[in-house]
Amino acid sequence: MNVVQFGKTYLLALALFFAFDMAWLGFVAKDFYRRQIGFLLKENISWPAAFVFYSLFVFGLVHFVIAPGIEKRSLLGVLLNGALFGLVTYAAYDLTNLAITKDWPLTVTVVDLAWGAFLGAAVSALTFRVMAA
Repeated sequence: MNVVQFGKTYLLALALFFAFDMAWLGFVAKDFYRRQIGFLLKENISWPAAFVFYSLFVFGLVHFVIAPGIEKRSLLGVLLNGALFGLVTYAAYDLTNLAITKDWPLTVTVVDLAWGAFLGAAVSALTFRVMAA
């Protein structure tokens, strides 16, 4: 995959990731996180920090999952590897919090791991479907 193709793939995956995550955080699981860890949440989101996370996560997803999957023409591979990438990256955050943060709920960790796996799989598969067409 050349630089231009990588860039287009990255931008599409970034847009999809942002849309999915905003729907999740803003609507689907908003009350869940407030109930579970509201005592830890800031009033205002640090958008620069969120942007850095989104940028790095999506770069890794494109580099390690989507681009190789496009080259191999393997939707199943992209789906499975995207889920694994999402699971592992979200586990780094959630399991660290579970290990060192006082009163970190196990429920949040379980939900986040499932969300990370779904998000990685969905963004990877949808990006693959558009870019490999």
